[in-house]
Amino acid sequence: MNIESNLKKQIITSLDKTTYRNFPMVPKVVFGPGCFSQLGDILLPMRKNSEAPFIFLVDDFFENREFVSRIPLMLNDEIIFISAEEEPKTEQVDALVAQIGEKYDEMPSGVIGIGGGTLLDLAKAVAILLNNKGSAKDYQGWDLVHRPSIYHVGVPTISGTGAEVSRTTVLLGPDKKLGINSDYTTYDQVLLDPDLAKTVPKEQWFYTGMDCFIHCVESLTGTYLNAFSQSYGEKAMELCKEVFLDDISDSDSREKLMMASWHGGMSIAYSQVGIAHAMSYGLSYLLGVKHGLGNCLVFRHLGEFYPEGVAIFDQMMQKHGIQLPQGICADLSQDDFDMMINVSLGLEPLWENALGKNWKEIITPARLQTMYQKI
Repeated sequence: MNIESNLKKQIITSLDKTTYRNFPMVPKVVFGPGCFSQLGDILLPMRKNSEAPFIFLVDDFFENREFVSRIPLMLNDEIIFISAEEEPKTEQVDALVAQIGEKYDEMPSGVIGIGGGTLLDLAKAVAILLNNKGSAKDYQGWDLVHRPSIYHVGVPTISGTGAEVSRTTVLLGPDKKLGINSDYTTYDQVLLDPDLAKTVPKEQWFYTGMDCFIHCVESLTGTYLNAFSQSYGEKAMELCKEVFLDDISDSDSREKLMMASWHGGMSIAYSQVGIAHAMSYGLSYLLGVKHGLGNCLVFRHLGEFYPEGVAIFDQMMQKHGIQLPQGICADLSQDDFDMMINVSLGLEPLWENALGKNWKEIITPARLQTMYQKI
């Protein structure tokens, strides 16, 4: 009887303890100008057999450019060029998985994503769905994936999203924009080659870099903040300020922004983003506004919530002569606003991180609509 009593006591005590998340990190990363040339050597030992190809998902920006000749194809490896004009969709993931399954008898040796956040997220999602049944929309949410993804490698060609290091792949689904957040999403290998960012247009460089900056602001001012997130967020913030406010060389800028993106992505592993991201998801779902631009469109109106961050953001816009589009929401119907509001308010962890557990008392649908109407 005493043994049974002690066992029950131990179980109760154990349940009372705080349980911390055991988050995965990218286990292998190569950093340095020109390191893309090492991709072939990295992939070679991961090839399962001659019939199991590597599938390269590549931003179609690089189609018919010299860069394509540097992709280390062997045997029946395949490059699939994909437009990044639209953000990745669940149906797009399903179509790619079906296409690969029909073409090859063997499971691919791996998936390599080369591009910005859209391509990196798409590659992560395809790697998951190749080894999990059903549709990508079935896995939108937190910890719904139960089988490991196949081997996958991320090669960012623009910096800021943090997609190369995060445990989420954000997708537009039939009724929501939401990530596949899982321990199996994180890349097995990442190559960080700053030289690959040389061709990024100025506006895109700014909008995507601001995604990182806004990650930092939302993480560092959020209610979920802890020493783990703070250490990464503060370093990413410091690097963003150097890149966007100081006068540094182009090569230094590329290297520092690439590392800012990495640290910014890590800063939300044990934390969360906030209002700008929640509202940006609504813009993206309804209007197809790309994520980096959407964050900027929203963030400039959030001085009430992030006064210091918005002031720095304004300085960065002024220094680089960035003019944001106006009147994005000017001609929307009430049904349009309702749709954006539902998508945005569905991201409860983001609102709770920004405003605390009573956030629903602060942000009502009517107030959120007023905020959208400013954009």
